[in-house]
Amino acid sequence: MRLLITGGCGFVGSLLAKYFLSQEGWEVLLVDNFCRPGSELNRRPLECLGASVIEADLRDRDAILSLPACHWVIDCAANPSVLAGLDVQPTSLKAANRESPSLTLVDHNLLGTVHVLEYCKQHSSGLVLVSTSRVYSTDALSAVRLKNSNSRFELETDQATPGLSIQGINEHFSTAPPLSLYGVTKLASEWLASEYAHAFGFPLWINRCGLMAGAGQFGRADQGIIAYWMHRYLYRHPLSFIGYGGTGHQVRDCLHPVDLANLISQQIKFSAAPASNTNAESNQPPTTVNVSGGIESAFSLLELHQWCERRWGPSKYGPPGKLTSVLENRRYDAPWIVLDSSLAQMSWGWTAQRPKEEIWEEIAEHAEEHPDWLQISQALS
Repeated sequence: MRLLITGGCGFVGSLLAKYFLSQEGWEVLLVDNFCRPGSELNRRPLECLGASVIEADLRDRDAILSLPACHWVIDCAANPSVLAGLDVQPTSLKAANRESPSLTLVDHNLLGTVHVLEYCKQHSSGLVLVSTSRVYSTDALSAVRLKNSNSRFELETDQATPGLSIQGINEHFSTAPPLSLYGVTKLASEWLASEYAHAFGFPLWINRCGLMAGAGQFGRADQGIIAYWMHRYLYRHPLSFIGYGGTGHQVRDCLHPVDLANLISQQIKFSAAPASNTNAESNQPPTTVNVSGGIESAFSLLELHQWCERRWGPSKYGPPGKLTSVLENRRYDAPWIVLDSSLAQMSWGWTAQRPKEEIWEEIAEHAEEHPDWLQISQALS
């Protein structure tokens, strides 16, 4: 079968590509506009593994609709930052010769999805949409009652919030705005994909992923935080705990893309099963599931920092970089986001196989081998 991966030279897309290239019977085509600093580095290794790489922008409808027909599309292309699109606009966009940042975000994340959906309609291609935990309501996340332990925020157990349990946030948690411009473009993409799949009869799977992490991620402060933090810590650059009292107690889960690839492989195989199976309502898994390392992979930024201290201790790169605290919260930040993947486990028998300690060690070894990674990803400031 032929597989198209959008954002195929990015961190997640490239690891999904490597996974499917290692499986028998797959021809892999990658599309990327290479706007993310460092993504060009993935191109040659992927081509050497047998992938075909096409430089194209999802905003270019004609370019996307002229791509070769593929049986499946995995859509990984997006600007994945909750802070994206919030830059202050110049007084005169025309005079400044600069496009509105919010419009650019919507064009990338939503208009690009429309063109992918038109492609799937044209070729009757199945679609796997890689979505995000940030489709859940910022207000609802901020209203979750938490207690403060020595190193992290923890859930208060006596609360009756729909879609919330001690295991985390499930698919019934509120998606009411505000979400962030990024989050709402991803939620709108989910809705559009569902409508297209229903109207034109192609298979669709939507995977709402937790915090992605692994070696080779181009970490920045607003995305890829684990890689960003480790590289800055190791090479003694300043770091900051931002918001929620400046203690670093905010909590996230983490997920390695290879674990996501294992689930996607199951979803595609299910859709390729005989029609008698896929058409039976009793056998049809839910289209939309959370995919994460769950509560077992949860960590706070302070705990990540403490792990770095234990891992590296005194460094040959000089004294530790200054660690500062910023008390004020940033817009769209949330103190605690841990996804409950019980539905994926119940439906597919899927659980994340890579524990956070293994993911962190993989990133740490990569950081030691690539001292210039922050410069490559333009993450130094």
